[in-house]
Amino acid sequence: MLYWFLKWIALGPVLRLVFRPKAFGVDHVPEEGPAILASNHLSYADWLFMPLTLNRRVTFVAKAEYFTSPGIKGWFQKKFFSGAGQVPIDRSGANAAEGAMKSAMKILAEGDLFGIYPEGTRSHDGKLYRGKTGVARLALETGAPVIPCAVVGTDVVAPAGKVYGSWTRPVVRFGKPLDFSRYAGMENDRYILRSITDEIMYEIMRLSGQEYVDLYASKAKELDKEKAKQAAAEQAAQEAAGDGPGQKAS
Repeated sequence: MLYWFLKWIALGPVLRLVFRPKAFGVDHVPEEGPAILASNHLSYADWLFMPLTLNRRVTFVAKAEYFTSPGIKGWFQKKFFSGAGQVPIDRSGANAAEGAMKSAMKILAEGDLFGIYPEGTRSHDGKLYRGKTGVARLALETGAPVIPCAVVGTDVVAPAGKVYGSWTRPVVRFGKPLDFSRYAGMENDRYILRSITDEIMYEIMRLSGQEYVDLYASKAKELDKEKAKQAAAEQAAQEAAGDGPGQKAS
């Protein structure tokens, strides 16, 4: 009940009034039955705007810590995340990835929509990065269709590292459902999983218009941090030698 209260009475109307999000291809999302909504990930606001354009509930998995924090703050946090369509990762698995898979399979088995970000983390520079194969394994093990999705503009509304950005009108695009039943029973073949994942990412790229980088987003962030550190160290060395920006004119 809290999910629908937030969506139709409390939070949803405010977001619709202020940002007026546009949606295309909503008819590609089935009115009933399980489906996987595989989306790009530009901002923490993605999970607010994408479900806002649909009449059905979309459920994502979130860190278990959001649901287990102690005290009044923890109680409100748990209520908000569960009400906003998020469920904790099943920690009975050997690791977080396996736990997320179990939680996702339960959601799909109940005939609901499951939202997933194949990149695994938010893009730090607006580019689309290599998808992780969990989405492919989920599709093969459940038989649910994959609906590629692109959310555009949320990185302007809520940029990485900031609570608020500037106003823009977010756009949500849904592509045609992708059926991978031809690969049934091959969920343990890593080449098949990679092929399926790349096909999904291609469709997301086509919908979003983002530049694609065949590198995991987490690795790209690490490389960019290393480059920034190296550039800072080189600049400091130049200034210390007296030939950088800090040098005084004689």
